[in-house]
Amino acid sequence: MTDFASRLIDGTRKFGPLCVGIDPHPGMIPELFGGDTPEGVRKWSQAIIEAAAGKVAVVKPQVSLFERHGPEGMAALQAAAKAARAAGLIVLMDAKRGDIGSTAEGYAQAYLAPGAPFEGDGLTVNPYMGLDTLEPYAKLAKAHGKGVIVLVRTSNPGAADFQSRIMGGAPLYVRVAEALQPLTERLMSPCGWSSLMMVIGATAPEEARAVRALAPKALFLVPGYGAQGAGAAEACSGLVNGEGGVVSASRSVTFPKAAANAGDMAGWRRAVEEAILAARDELRLAAVA
Repeated sequence: MTDFASRLIDGTRKFGPLCVGIDPHPGMIPELFGGDTPEGVRKWSQAIIEAAAGKVAVVKPQVSLFERHGPEGMAALQAAAKAARAAGLIVLMDAKRGDIGSTAEGYAQAYLAPGAPFEGDGLTVNPYMGLDTLEPYAKLAKAHGKGVIVLVRTSNPGAADFQSRIMGGAPLYVRVAEALQPLTERLMSPCGWSSLMMVIGATAPEEARAVRALAPKALFLVPGYGAQGAGAAEACSGLVNGEGGVVSASRSVTFPKAAANAGDMAGWRRAVEEAILAARDELRLAAVA
């Protein structure tokens, strides 16, 4: 069994750090696929996976945007996760779960256990109820080669409301990164990186560099590149010689203008593939600059 960190590092060495976000936003699924319906979401997400396979190493389905369609939407999520992993893609399930005890165990079993209904390679989790809430995910990650992706410094404007508040002489996000060091060590991989991944927003490059100094072996998941406004250089500021994480882009690569204007499936596919390749190449250059 290959661990999460080794799979991710191998994949990004081959394709660069771009992670394609699979985010079926309300009202944005093209009529070519059936529009914003459970079936449209299912067909669209499968097409995104086909367009991404062989071009990037990692995809990230946003669970909430499938969940809004109820059971049929969750069936589409399940199908997307299975198809992506079958295509050789690393799947980061973006659900930001966070709860205590047996409830956290339930979430971990749903997303990280082998054969789980929504099995991915890693799962985003929220640490703000305490380190004990991360334990069920850590146990499964250690046992089954999965990744635990912890919110540290996010990309949204409101992140500063709490994450940048000073706590004991340092911002809260710094204290969270410090507190995660034992888990980072526990999930260390022979590849030299940990299967503990931290969410570090591309819109805060100085904070990313500060966290990197505190956590030299943690992988980073970097949202905020593209539609949220961060450039490639900002997004790669926490990487080390081009390694150490992935940069997520969703709307900019899955809903490019050319795809919205496409009159047939071939035109849509061409537009999406071109957007993925353009972002991939831009990030590869920025990562080693």
